[in-house]
Amino acid sequence: MPRIAVLIPAHNEEKSIALVLSEIPAGLVQEVVVVDNASTDATAAAARAAGATVVAEPRPGYGQACLAGLAYYAAQPAGRIPEIIVFLDGDHSDFPEEMPALLAPILSGSAELVIGSRALGQRERGALLPQQRFGNWLAARLLRLRYGGAHTDLGPFRAVRADALARIGMVDTNYGWTVEMQVKAARLGLRVAEVPVRYRRRIGVSKVSGTVRGTIGAGYKILWTIFKYW
Repeated sequence: MPRIAVLIPAHNEEKSIALVLSEIPAGLVQEVVVVDNASTDATAAAARAAGATVVAEPRPGYGQACLAGLAYYAAQPAGRIPEIIVFLDGDHSDFPEEMPALLAPILSGSAELVIGSRALGQRERGALLPQQRFGNWLAARLLRLRYGGAHTDLGPFRAVRADALARIGMVDTNYGWTVEMQVKAARLGLRVAEVPVRYRRRIGVSKVSGTVRGTIGAGYKILWTIFKYW
């Protein structure tokens, strides 16, 4: 069994993070890292109490938090560096217990990057706001148009081989993180798969789709990233 790690970027997820951690299948992963991304609540303390390793990243930004988590993993001794990394949100919108299905294409050798597609899975009413549904549809449509393949979602719940992630060379520090990974993977010809995942309403208010500024900023950055590498 390869070494598997989970990376959870978290900003003010005090009310949800322990619940998310409790639903990760026992014995499946080597380590869970929660990156406390400039939280002003007790996210870090709640994550530590639930058994996670906590990395502090005071610079705000989803991608910034993910990069901090990857830097932590890269600094570990050779025997502790993960071979597969699972990205998971800390707001309890994803279903961590579906992780085995997400990992299956990588473990079988048929994929290097697996996206958990909310478009293919069951969604709780109200879990994805109209602007999110449209944005995901448009971005996926553009990806299919440019690169082919079966792109349906930019879902944050995903698994990737660490060596493939190193080839991708992630740099985005905020809203463009997920789409940058998919665009670069397509450009490199990596084997990408999608699996249906369930999705529910998050605990708390979304930092992106829950505000006008976040919605506009995310939409602009996603489209800018796609056309940057077009």
